[in-house]
Amino acid sequence: MLRLLKIAVNRKLAAMCALLAVLICVGTCIIGYIVYRDSLYKSANDFAYQLDEIARTYVNGDRILSYLETGTEDAEYRAMAENIYTLYRNTSLYDNKAGIYICVPNAAELTITNLYDVRIEEYLEDDRYEVFGIGVTDPMGIEHPENAIRIYETGERVDDYFVHKTRFGYNSSAMLPVYNSEGEIVALIVTDMPIPYLTESLNRFLFSTIITTVIIVFLFMIGFLFIADKLLSRPLQIISEEADSFTRTEIQLSQRLPQIHQKDEIGHLAESVYKMEKDIQSYVENLTAVTAEKERIGAELDVAQHIQAAMLPCIFPAFPERHELDIYATMDPAKEVGGDFYDFFMVDDRHLAIVMADVSGKGVPAALFMVIGKTLIKDHTQLHKDDLGEVFTEVNQLLCESNSEDLFITAFEGILDLVTGEFTYVNAGHEMPFISRGGGDFQVFKIRAAFVLAGMEGMQYQYGTMMLEPGDRLYQYTDGVTEASDDNNGFFGMERLEASLNAHKGDLVKDLLIHVKQDIDAFAGKAPQYDDITMLCLEYRERMQEKPEQK
Repeated sequence: MLRLLKIAVNRKLAAMCALLAVLICVGTCIIGYIVYRDSLYKSANDFAYQLDEIARTYVNGDRILSYLETGTEDAEYRAMAENIYTLYRNTSLYDNKAGIYICVPNAAELTITNLYDVRIEEYLEDDRYEVFGIGVTDPMGIEHPENAIRIYETGERVDDYFVHKTRFGYNSSAMLPVYNSEGEIVALIVTDMPIPYLTESLNRFLFSTIITTVIIVFLFMIGFLFIADKLLSRPLQIISEEADSFTRTEIQLSQRLPQIHQKDEIGHLAESVYKMEKDIQSYVENLTAVTAEKERIGAELDVAQHIQAAMLPCIFPAFPERHELDIYATMDPAKEVGGDFYDFFMVDDRHLAIVMADVSGKGVPAALFMVIGKTLIKDHTQLHKDDLGEVFTEVNQLLCESNSEDLFITAFEGILDLVTGEFTYVNAGHEMPFISRGGGDFQVFKIRAAFVLAGMEGMQYQYGTMMLEPGDRLYQYTDGVTEASDDNNGFFGMERLEASLNAHKGDLVKDLLIHVKQDIDAFAGKAPQYDDITMLCLEYRERMQEKPEQK
């Protein structure tokens, strides 16, 4: 089996080398072909322009159009033709049936009218003679006639290749304007460079490149496979054998892996496999103890979660005997235990207190600090129900004295007088609540937030007041609601929260919180929950009838 593994590795290396060879050959040939082709075409085009420049010196711009008007030649015309023909015979144009000609383009009809064509000298007996005569009109045979028209109208030289098919094959044309003595453009002189001539040179270059590349890559591949078998396949075979033996002999350490002393990746792999064997052996020995410890911690966290849930008011309806109010709250921790907490309780027969708070951090430390904060707030509210500012002032001082972990709490507390509807509140760095008046839309109740609890000693907190009427609702929450994120790290935010509240404003307070949580879950999708999500909604239904002893 291991021999087959070695053969498989060698085959894969050979296949990879072959693929690499093909890629190198193809890449080299393509890049070389493109570079050489562009260079060759540019050189040919530049040479064509040089021929144009020379041929233009033989043309009399003041006389050239007169031949078109009369349709006859004279001695000066024949001298021009002889000079251009001599230039033509001394270049590669002659052997490749290309040429030099003079014409006048027609922009409207995209045609050219011939004034002279050097190929007349070679094809006097040819049936195509008439296409070269003076005054003969021929379609403009290039792919971009607008460039020829622009040269004729402006004299601007265009360096792009004019590649087009003629009766004599594909040519690349270079065009220059012919001027008269007044500087006017009267004609174009054109030199055609034969594309087949250039293609032959390209093909020779491509063939020699392919042959050279294949030979070099083939020799390299043979040498590489020989070295790879010695430095790669054999050590890999040993590593594979020892790894298989380790799994079959119930984690017995290898004796051969330490004998691989290569100072390369294979040697590092052998060292890593040997180290892995030792680590696995050590891990297996400790696995039972670690598993037992994890199960113990999980059981304790489960108990802690139940204890924390039991500390929060969780029986609803909370005050079934009271018709003046309806209240509901939920807390969904991000971990087994959370740092958020809510509370509500009757301070006396006519005053209801609500608390919403969020401890910095997560997990057990935050949960323990939550217990301390919740207890202190409730105890001091019983003592100072008429001054919530004093409640938070004293709680802050006590929390600062026992805050070795530098935690802090954002908290909101309010007390509702069920008789008058007066609602006193204090805010220590917490979110602003939403208020719904008489069953209308929820709106943010903008209040100034003081500094957080346990953040700084000596802080003095002030309370505020507002009036609630029967039918009014108050919604309070922690930042886990607005900062719930989706897969794109976008936040649920205040605007979505307000829209969700108003979409379900007619629901009972319990259903309202359930629907808001459903909207949060729908927004978050499969994104994990990073923070505790805690919400509370209080509805003031009707005024409490004041008893004489309550006055």
